[in-house]
Amino acid sequence: MSTQSPEGTPTTPPTGRWAGTPGGIGPIAYGCWRFAGGTLEESELKIRTALDCGMNLIDTADIYGYDGSEPAPRGGFGAAEELLGRVLSAEPSLREEIVLATKGGITPPVPYDSGAGYLRAACEASLRRLGVDHVELYQVHRPDLLAHPAEVAGVLDDLVREGKVLSVGVSNYSVAQTTALEAHLEAPLVSTQPQFSALCLDPLTDGTLDHCMQRSMLPLAWSPLGGGRLLGGTGPDDDERTVRVAAVCDRIAAERGTTRAAVLLAWVMAHPARCVP
Repeated sequence: MSTQSPEGTPTTPPTGRWAGTPGGIGPIAYGCWRFAGGTLEESELKIRTALDCGMNLIDTADIYGYDGSEPAPRGGFGAAEELLGRVLSAEPSLREEIVLATKGGITPPVPYDSGAGYLRAACEASLRRLGVDHVELYQVHRPDLLAHPAEVAGVLDDLVREGKVLSVGVSNYSVAQTTALEAHLEAPLVSTQPQFSALCLDPLTDGTLDHCMQRSMLPLAWSPLGGGRLLGGTGPDDDERTVRVAAVCDRIAAERGTTRAAVLLAWVMAHPARCVP
């Protein structure tokens, strides 16, 4: 797994420098979008199983668990982080094994706020819910069109300097938005998180993955299984494209003696940008 430096020398993607662990991160991350709602025992088993499978990047967000009701704090907002925090409190040794990532900046019903005051408060609230003094990666969940990138960069740099986050990234940003933020940041943007799957091909053509390779950023693909649409059986409610993609994956899976899910993840991971689904 290597890229080429400008001088032509093979180099390893720089996951170790931001992940906070000597070995960097595993090839697949464990996402906590649907983590909320389980018991402490079930949730601990999920994290241990992920680690046993080499998934040491645990990616959550303050919005995960939110049920859509208002106001957000009383509608499950922060529930996934709180549950993960309980797991880490019950088994402190797990903290040493994981690379912890979270996201902030979605605030229903606004819906996005990356202003300095809100983003700082969101990050510090995430740390309290998780029961930690820092996270390895903090990501702006979605771009706030009313926040100047200089303001966003300022608070991210402050959080890095204070040791509350070891590195910063973005999620659902366009290449232009990413570049604008980079221009004002002192800390490097180490990751971007686009939606990317066999059903969502935008990062292949909108410059996202090219930018990652140019800047040595790590692409973290969300919904690599098409939001679950490609994971189970297809039915009459599925569109023609979903059915066709699933059929191709099933054919390849049969030829290789594996599963549809494995084929879909391998497809995402095959790109030279070295996507982590």
